[in-house]
Amino acid sequence: MGGAETGDTVEATRVVIADDALLLRQGVAAVLGTLPGVEIVAEADDRPGLMTAVAEHRPDLVVTDIRMPPTHTNEGVAAAREIRSTYPDTGVIVLSQYLDADYVIELLEDGTEGLAYLLKENVADRRQLASAIDAVCSASSMIDPAAVEVFVQSRSKRPSRFDELTEREREVLSLVAEGLRNSAVAERAHMSEKSVERHINSIFSKLHLTDEPESNRRVRSVLLWLSEHD
Repeated sequence: MGGAETGDTVEATRVVIADDALLLRQGVAAVLGTLPGVEIVAEADDRPGLMTAVAEHRPDLVVTDIRMPPTHTNEGVAAAREIRSTYPDTGVIVLSQYLDADYVIELLEDGTEGLAYLLKENVADRRQLASAIDAVCSASSMIDPAAVEVFVQSRSKRPSRFDELTEREREVLSLVAEGLRNSAVAERAHMSEKSVERHINSIFSKLHLTDEPESNRRVRSVLLWLSEHD
């Protein structure tokens, strides 16, 4: 999981945790401590402390709350974007208790690589946390499936630019939004990779995203999809 390889040895995934609530920070540390190959190298309780810890330790991964001092607004998102820009080898998992698409859009608007958005209530799910760590440490991304489901349900209740998408295309797009590659989408949706590619190309066409590299189109389609949620 995550860490760099040295010869035949895989080094531990070095993690910095940030949350202004001590008990929550300890809880995250406890769950991380149950995962193999994870080493917590520092903790912080605000954005300045987080940035100092990242500069000092250059971790493989940061796990941060979304709202911290000094303003208790979007410090975690702002820190995540700064970390990804300044330290591109460091992945970031942003934890939130809020089902707010605006946070996700802000988090991913500069690119999705190495970023994940998880709901705090699901952090105790070791498999989901491990999946998020693997995703961000391999320059992929992940959005909490529970958040994706809420966004889909909300969007289905009103007119949208996505009305042209078939039910199957919506399913594929929701899986892409979770940061899954085509092979993983195919497995989850019980279809072939060729079918996934066909659906994704159809989605791009219907959303008028045909003149950019595929990686950019995937990002833009997810951002457009999330932006439909108020």
